[in-house]
Amino acid sequence: MTVFSIESDQLGAHEILVLRDIKRGRCVRLARRGAVLIGLEQAVDGGVRQLADGYRDSAELESRPSSRFAIMAPFANRIADARYRFDGRDYDLQPGVEGAQRAARHGFVRGVDFDVAHKHADESGAHVTFATSVIRPGKFDGYPFAVDVLVTYTLDASGLTLQAHLRNVGQTAAPCFFGWHPYFRLGDQGIDAWELTVPATTLVRTDGDFIPLPGAQAYQPLDEAPRELDFRRARPIGATDINHAYANLAKDADGRARTSLRDPVSGMRIHVWQESGVMLVFTADTVTRDARRAVALEPMESMSDAFNRADCASAVRLEPGAERLFRCGVEIDPA
Repeated sequence: MTVFSIESDQLGAHEILVLRDIKRGRCVRLARRGAVLIGLEQAVDGGVRQLADGYRDSAELESRPSSRFAIMAPFANRIADARYRFDGRDYDLQPGVEGAQRAARHGFVRGVDFDVAHKHADESGAHVTFATSVIRPGKFDGYPFAVDVLVTYTLDASGLTLQAHLRNVGQTAAPCFFGWHPYFRLGDQGIDAWELTVPATTLVRTDGDFIPLPGAQAYQPLDEAPRELDFRRARPIGATDINHAYANLAKDADGRARTSLRDPVSGMRIHVWQESGVMLVFTADTVTRDARRAVALEPMESMSDAFNRADCASAVRLEPGAERLFRCGVEIDPA
């Protein structure tokens, strides 16, 4: 029996690739638009549980509400006032825009139709690589750099792995880093009773616009942070409104740091793992659709506004001809 397979499908006018793990009853649905995940299904007790709170139809895939499962490149989350400084030069990502309308979030590729560079299924897993060369000088205001983006999804016995390559194909160094913006829904009763574990020792403190505070002020030991934001030990989310990044993640013996979410009613548990970077947790209090019905667990190479931080300068700098790899993924425990 073939354990893993890949098939093509459509969501409106958009091409979809469907990865299946028949043995474990898992299915991943991926769209070329944004190289975005739109479905993560697990067979449970004769039924199917949809764990991804992604885009529901082609209209959402095009309008991208709340950036669900967005691939974030060449930067993740926010850049303060849509301005940054790199190698002695100032850049404006929104020239001519003033006041409250200024906002640079989640990079440039959410609305891009990626190419399918490779797809393959065998007895070990199902693999799909999406690629785009859209990030080029003159294409995006305030970003005169050339960066190729490759994103490989692998569904295998351990779960889903996402592997991102950023490659500088330009003639000068470029600022860039990767992030993923998934939303998970483990049950139908809302998130308050769900149990969250974040294996971090540090909270990233932010201002009212969710921009990390300057320098060392951004880093607050969890021993000194508000009790309601400390999830080093599993406990219910309750009424806590979370939109915070966590740093200094503790890794397990295999080199992966695992942020966990569990629904005590169904027993369903997921672990979002990463090998480096920070984890941003968002309880979706401000989304326009189904507030507090899902939790975003966002693995990122660096924190928000990293382009403007001296402590992130080496992490976001990519020299000409160089490439950087970031790996994260999801493990599913149906219990």
